[in-house]
Amino acid sequence: MNFFDTLVSRQDMIQTAFLEHIYLSFVAVAIGIAIALPIGILIARYRRFAEPIIAVTAIFQTIPSLALFGFLVPLLGIGSPTALIALIIYALLPILRNTYTGITGVDGSVIEAGRGMGMTRTQILRQIELPLALPFIMAGIRTATVLTVGIATLATFVGAGGLGDIIYRGLQSYNNSLVLAGALPVALLAIGFDLILKWIEKRTTPKGLKL
Repeated sequence: MNFFDTLVSRQDMIQTAFLEHIYLSFVAVAIGIAIALPIGILIARYRRFAEPIIAVTAIFQTIPSLALFGFLVPLLGIGSPTALIALIIYALLPILRNTYTGITGVDGSVIEAGRGMGMTRTQILRQIELPLALPFIMAGIRTATVLTVGIATLATFVGAGGLGDIIYRGLQSYNNSLVLAGALPVALLAIGFDLILKWIEKRTTPKGLKL
């Protein structure tokens, strides 16, 4: 059976796995942003805590993906929650580090100008620091998203579904067409998410920062 025959015969299974993969990736990145972005802002304000917190997330990043999934199963069981927690952990570092780097990299003279105009710390953060740091923050989110889409293929080993199911079935049956039917949508999904985020970045970046 060639690749196109596999796509037709396994269409329903591929569609279901594709939607499961989108769900896992999108939810993990969204929660990762909700956690890492505020922490990145805080450690940019209180820099003495930056290195320890970034170091902790970096340590989690060094744990092999399959090992982390395996470690969480005895604690949480199998299913989507276990997969999501692992994916969220891997999404944290790029977002956290880039948020911190972007905000701390804002020119101090610009911040002083804002203070001179009577702006509060919240106003400076919202109107100066975050807009100027946005390219760095979005780069971190894009990196985290592509990483998450790839690692989500391992969710099959904790019973969370996704396109990893199809890849694993193909490997078990020595069916290269089935492996490709799972791997190709993963690549397309990663590219698609990255293009969407790039478009959002261009739409939200202040005009003065655009090349």
